[in-house]
Amino acid sequence: MAGPSRRTLARRLESLADFADPSPALEQYLTPAELAAHLCHLAGLQNDLERRVIDLGTGTGMLAIAASLAGADRVAGIDVDPDALALARENERTALEGESHADGSDRAIEWLRGDVSRHPFATTEATVLSNPPFGAQRGNRHADRAFLEAASEIAAVSYTIHNEGSQEFVESYTADAGGEVTHAFRAEFPISNQFEFHTEAEATLEAEVFRIEWSPRA
Repeated sequence: MAGPSRRTLARRLESLADFADPSPALEQYLTPAELAAHLCHLAGLQNDLERRVIDLGTGTGMLAIAASLAGADRVAGIDVDPDALALARENERTALEGESHADGSDRAIEWLRGDVSRHPFATTEATVLSNPPFGAQRGNRHADRAFLEAASEIAAVSYTIHNEGSQEFVESYTADAGGEVTHAFRAEFPISNQFEFHTEAEATLEAEVFRIEWSPRA
């Protein structure tokens, strides 16, 4: 699947708006444009954007929009927060204005309100993209587990972003679910000062990204 270069994709994603009033409980952070471009460029090289693409916990819509711009024809984003979905729709209008499929039809993303742990998707062949909560808030450790569980149910392949130090947990969960981590790499995750507990204007977290191939379900 031929798509824009990683640099071109990142540049287009930089126009997406961040949360105006992010929720600390939901750990709402803007996925960095450069990281979203890297992830979707890799997915394109692996031909993973030819399947239906589902962005679990879409937030601002960054990963769903990146996938669409990278060439995916069937993209959906799901989030529990209606305000996040409104922002995602606005970002879609900004980023995909004038974009069309090869057949001339307008590019469009399906936005769904729902809990990832009770998702409505009846498929086992999707490509899942997700930047789940890192579990940094008190009582929220392994908040990313529900996203891996959903991916194991609906995906042939998933790309997920996790906090530094997650590799052992991700690989163990994946192996138990009959999947395999095929790619793992570290990435910088800059976040701006958004919440009262932030003490610096901007901080850069070390994130870990995993591509997982899930075994077909019976």
